[in-house]
Amino acid sequence: MTIDRRLVLGAGLTFSAAATAAQAAEKAAKAAGETSPKNLAARLVPNITLDQTAFLQAAIDAAAREDMPVILPPGTFLIGGLKLRAGTRLIGNARTSILAFNGGDTFVTAEDAHGLVVDGVVFDCSYKPFDQTRADGALAISRSNDIRLIDLDVRNSAGNGVSLFSCSGQVSGVTITGALDAGLKSLDATGLDIKGNTISDCGNNGILVWRSTAGEDGSVVSGNRIFRIRNASGGTGEYGNGVNVFRAGSVLVTGNRIADCAYTAIRGNAASNIQIIANSCERLGEVGLYAEFGFQGAVIANNIVDTAAAGISVTNFNEGGRLAVVQGNLIRNLFRREQEPEDKRGEGIGVEADAVVSGNTIENAPTVGIQIGWGAFMRDVAATGNVIRNAGVGISVTGASDAGKCLIANNLISNAKDGAIREMDFGRMTGPDLIESQGGTSSRVQLAGNIAV
Repeated sequence: MTIDRRLVLGAGLTFSAAATAAQAAEKAAKAAGETSPKNLAARLVPNITLDQTAFLQAAIDAAAREDMPVILPPGTFLIGGLKLRAGTRLIGNARTSILAFNGGDTFVTAEDAHGLVVDGVVFDCSYKPFDQTRADGALAISRSNDIRLIDLDVRNSAGNGVSLFSCSGQVSGVTITGALDAGLKSLDATGLDIKGNTISDCGNNGILVWRSTAGEDGSVVSGNRIFRIRNASGGTGEYGNGVNVFRAGSVLVTGNRIADCAYTAIRGNAASNIQIIANSCERLGEVGLYAEFGFQGAVIANNIVDTAAAGISVTNFNEGGRLAVVQGNLIRNLFRREQEPEDKRGEGIGVEADAVVSGNTIENAPTVGIQIGWGAFMRDVAATGNVIRNAGVGISVTGASDAGKCLIANNLISNAKDGAIREMDFGRMTGPDLIESQGGTSSRVQLAGNIAV
């Protein structure tokens, strides 16, 4: 993009504080013969006490009509209720141009703003409340194609930081800190890349990729840094996640660095054909990587999970959750939550139906390295070629007679203090170690080539 630096905003603000509506500002400017974006914008100067929404709105409107950028100088500008238009290019000065929320129903919104570009601007929300029935994010954009949010800083939102509804385009290089709800929320995306952002210290979730109803989404969430995500709203996993994919199909979550989340690093809920690949995840309060409820198809490969109550869970066959590949992951330093009355975990990998678990390395799993099935909910699972070290039990498989079939083959299990391979009854280990019966316990469970040392 070629920027005419003569458009850089400067000069003094001569309009009174009472002129808070963009219509009034543009009317006054028209009377003075100053309706160009340059002249309108030139009335803005940094000021932390005077609301300057009117002239900034007028400059944005005029610039959108004339296909010109609006370029902000360094400094702080007090605004509220700002609306961005189709074709708006709002350009800040390398994050030294600060739009500070003055309060009101909304901060910054855009609707049908196709081709919108916002670059280099800081949005300082100061935890001032806004009407979340009108806009659930400090920066809220809806039904807009080919948007570009680049190199922004969104601070201290009373709701979500950035909220996108039915949008396509790119969010990249954006820093979001201190949002009381989620850092970034996307609902019903139409082709969205969320890449290279930093999201931290949020109340409920880092990045949400959701759909109103289950369907293909295709968003790409890659190369983001997400850390210190709390669980302010409680619940059992709805909140406290680095990345939460809900009903959104064919989403790729790859190459992210996620740490210190109250619950999960990456949680796919009813998210079919999700790919969770090559993420680095540390210090999670519950399951590191999750595929749960009514999904069909999940690939979870080449990730690192270090320090969590469980490494990977592919579950809820009772709700239609099935069909997964769990391959090449490194999982270590799992712990049990002894303060929990039931859900203590300490498990490396748990799977239930139509799944391959192969080539994973699991170390320090106090309950079990790999758990296969839950009661009758197990079908067609192959656990092959895994290395399990320092576990309570190496591999457990449901002993329910009405469960499906399972192959456990060619796994190396080292220092499993409560047995290498055992049957279980809803997580309670039963019967002898099966490592010697390599032919299997029945036609339902087949064992071959496993080694315990």
